[in-house]
Amino acid sequence: MNTLKPRILLVEDTPDIALWLGTALRQGGMAVQFATDGLEADRCLQPGHGFDAVLLDLQLPGQDGLSVLQALRDRSDAVPVLILTARASVPDRVLGLNMGADDYLPKPFDLSELEARLQVLLRRHGRVKTTALRWGPLEMQPENGAVQLHGQVLALTKREAAALRVLLESPQRTVSKEQLHAEVFADEATGLDAVEVLIYRLRKKLETGAAQLGQPPEVMVTTFRGMGYMLTSPSGPG
Repeated sequence: MNTLKPRILLVEDTPDIALWLGTALRQGGMAVQFATDGLEADRCLQPGHGFDAVLLDLQLPGQDGLSVLQALRDRSDAVPVLILTARASVPDRVLGLNMGADDYLPKPFDLSELEARLQVLLRRHGRVKTTALRWGPLEMQPENGAVQLHGQVLALTKREAAALRVLLESPQRTVSKEQLHAEVFADEATGLDAVEVLIYRLRKKLETGAAQLGQPPEVMVTTFRGMGYMLTSPSGPG
């Protein structure tokens, strides 16, 4: 996968949580910078900061997260902000969103949900700096979702292409069923079983596409029980 890593500012004053999140995000292909209090976060977010998204805790020493957010929006800075906080009440969520937050995730949260929401924000705001997503002979153009296998067009449905994009964006990492559901089906009233059906169809199309071209099945969607799905290949990603 050819990418320029998205730059993320992680504003979190609890060291264990910051280390956990920062490690996971870096493993997911992102460049992470840390701020441990509100004053440091505000300094990091001055004009020209270059961040693609901000993960912002609200309960911070020095200056609280809402004040950091307010100052950011007062500067007409539209960088996506995902609030992470133990304040889970509806009034608190409404206040944060009304002040310019793009999304809100109450603690404790599942890491896969955070990654899914962050990817949605990055794509929505055009902050995913990709050229082409590749795995061996499989290639996807992120601008229009066009997919080629061994240089030939592979016809996928919109949902199949969305699922494939998520897998391609997480090379050599399992993607949970919950993350795929959040990214592909969003708020639709479908259960997790829909992900299994979707993956089955995608898997068959990859197999059939290779067979029609007289090629071995070099790209497979492998299920890791209890963990999720991952693109694999007998000969590696290439």
